[in-house]
Amino acid sequence: MNRTIRRAAVLGSGVMGAGIAAHLANVGIPTLMLDIVPREVTAKEASAGLTLEDRQVRNRISQSGKQGLLKQKPSPLTSKSNLELIEVGNLEDDLERLGEVDWIIEVVVENLEVKQKVFASVDQYRKQGAIVSSNTSGISVEAMAEGRSEDFKKHFLGTHFFNPPRYLKLLEVIPTKDTDSNVLQFMKTFGEDVLGKGVVEAKDTPNFIANRIGTYGLLVTVREMINGGYSVGEVDSVTGPMIGRPKSATFRTLDVVGLDTFLHVAKNVYDQVEGKEKEVFDPPAFMKTMQEKGWIGAKAGQGFFVKKKGEKGSAIYELNPETLEYVDRKKLKTKATEMVKQEKGPKRKLKALVSAKGDRAGDLVWNVVKPVLIYSAQLAGEIADDIPSIDDAMKWGFGWELGPFEMWDAIGVEQSVARMKEEGEEVPQWVEDMLAKGLSSFYKQENGNVYFYHNGDYKQQSFNDKEIHLKRHKEVHGVIKSNKGASLIDIGDDVALLEFHSQSNAIGLDIIQMINYAVEEVENNYKGLVIGNQAKNFCVGANLGMILMEAQDYNFIEIEMVVRQFQQAMMNIKYSNKPVVAAPFGMTLGGGTEVTLPASAVQASQETYMGLVEPGVGLIPGGGGNKELYIKHLQGIPKSVDFDLQKVTNDVFQKIATAKVSTSAEEARELGFLNQLDAISVNGDHLIHDAKQKVLGLAQAGYKAPKREKIPVVGEAGYATMLLGAKTMGFGGYASEHDIKIAQKLAYVLAGGKVAQGTLVDEQYLLDLEREAFLSLVGEPKSQQRMQHMLVKGKPLRN
Repeated sequence: MNRTIRRAAVLGSGVMGAGIAAHLANVGIPTLMLDIVPREVTAKEASAGLTLEDRQVRNRISQSGKQGLLKQKPSPLTSKSNLELIEVGNLEDDLERLGEVDWIIEVVVENLEVKQKVFASVDQYRKQGAIVSSNTSGISVEAMAEGRSEDFKKHFLGTHFFNPPRYLKLLEVIPTKDTDSNVLQFMKTFGEDVLGKGVVEAKDTPNFIANRIGTYGLLVTVREMINGGYSVGEVDSVTGPMIGRPKSATFRTLDVVGLDTFLHVAKNVYDQVEGKEKEVFDPPAFMKTMQEKGWIGAKAGQGFFVKKKGEKGSAIYELNPETLEYVDRKKLKTKATEMVKQEKGPKRKLKALVSAKGDRAGDLVWNVVKPVLIYSAQLAGEIADDIPSIDDAMKWGFGWELGPFEMWDAIGVEQSVARMKEEGEEVPQWVEDMLAKGLSSFYKQENGNVYFYHNGDYKQQSFNDKEIHLKRHKEVHGVIKSNKGASLIDIGDDVALLEFHSQSNAIGLDIIQMINYAVEEVENNYKGLVIGNQAKNFCVGANLGMILMEAQDYNFIEIEMVVRQFQQAMMNIKYSNKPVVAAPFGMTLGGGTEVTLPASAVQASQETYMGLVEPGVGLIPGGGGNKELYIKHLQGIPKSVDFDLQKVTNDVFQKIATAKVSTSAEEARELGFLNQLDAISVNGDHLIHDAKQKVLGLAQAGYKAPKREKIPVVGEAGYATMLLGAKTMGFGGYASEHDIKIAQKLAYVLAGGKVAQGTLVDEQYLLDLEREAFLSLVGEPKSQQRMQHMLVKGKPLRN
């Protein structure tokens, strides 16, 4: 059966239901969102003469859930326009409409009885073959389907999204014994290819995979804090990035999730397990007291941390679990924490910490990690079919850089098991059996393939064909050419890829040299080029440290040379005779955007944050970004349309002067950084593959380099208009004197200098203006202060 999902329905419009509806809308699926009918009218409705019979009142709860999407930060929507794809209704008047949809997702209250009642209604109105799923975070999926029709049961399963659905990658798919295997396979493929998720098949056990292990890990950390006499802040200072976990670490995570939600999830396991495991899932009394007091975290304004105003401004205080009073936040600083700062990567950092016996930080981490490793091994086979499912669930659902078995490999399985046994721990027999066979790791890599330990031997891990893993690819195929900043790689089918790998992927001379080499090599020997990588962010801009250092040494000739070379490299990308496709993702700022704009086409990840942010560091774009954004805006206007050139120039000026950054690839398109021919990949893991396909498509269509054309500019009159706008911002207190100076330089470049309005100028002329303006700003003391501040503090300075 050639199945597809054209329309969906979400039952429940709370934070999670509305978030799932938003995610469906983000990928272009029209969605009907239903919720219960209110029991009474509000005072506002009554004063408007409305009753419980009015549709407006009956749909109030789902309408409120829909409108709430516009207020949430970060936004659940990749574009506000996606809201139009969500239609609202209620669970009494609109049940018949469930017959119109291909997928019905239940997201009502976590109560088995309520869910069963909802599914009884769904069974009456759904069309044959429509998929039905529950977003439960831990209730038995099997039990929910009891008493339902045979067709319902065949098409029913759990689909557990993680909150917020747009940003958290994990989707746990939980089949029942009756779920049709084709339906299961379809949902896994659909989840990955269309919804952009990392899909893991889980078994129908309490809290499935990620919440089971994640909740356990948090509770053993709380227990260790109490037993070891650590403070809330001390625990968070070492259980975050230091061991490959998110910045929110342990207690800040609990504040974000909400203590009420966390205790509910913990109780779900507590009610269904026995013995020692049950003891762990019984949270300490102080946490229950916190819930009674309403100190449940960020949504209540206080939890394990609280922000208070003091004499020196606002400060964050931590909770003392014994006294339930807020005290100064502490950090754990020991020999081990200082030593770990010298280590690179989460594996080495973790190993260094757990090896530091007798160190307060080392002991804390070991006593927190050890039980999680043992618990994960105990549950392997019970909660998932294999260990990669457990590792992936923790990485995608909880933001861990390493899953439990990857952590175990990092610290050394043999040594750590010996230490566990010395400390009286019982290690699962299958782990001992693995070591007895002389196999000392859960994973191994050979010829670019990954193998994991499974039932006594290694089994090859399978990946989606759309995943191109650059690190493994290079290990097998090597590189065409490489330097410190970038590598050129053959990714097959006569397509090359230019990968940046400098610190933060910042652009320096090494990357500029590789861009020029790549374009020439591809023109001679390949069908086209992808510019992409798999670092944390695509590119955060030029090498600011190098620019500042040269400026402080008054070495402006050197800076001028680098900027000129950067501009030329961007022109080489633009006028390459072979297609060049940029594949941006994450932070694509300043120079990152300047690399993207001149490409033949762009294949952006859905989560791409683009912007020319140079004014924030006291500069304007120097690599042709002003010109390219202006041209992209002009090219977006149909040839037959008469337009106001000043309006277009003002628009580009405003976006650069205010350092506007898109909050998604869709918004980047709305801002004019992308055009209608540029495409978006919902699944970031498929980005390189999709960009490669775009190169092949352009090559097959007989790609030709664009013609060099002259560009109309607004000239002196337009410059005066832009400058007036900037000065008005200054008068209103929205721009500093230095902001206005930067804006003046930017306006001069975009206006084309001292020429008449409508004059046609060539690109090199605009590049020369841009370079001169860039160099004059680099020498400004206030610009240098902004650069210094960004390098030290990581945020812009307003001076």
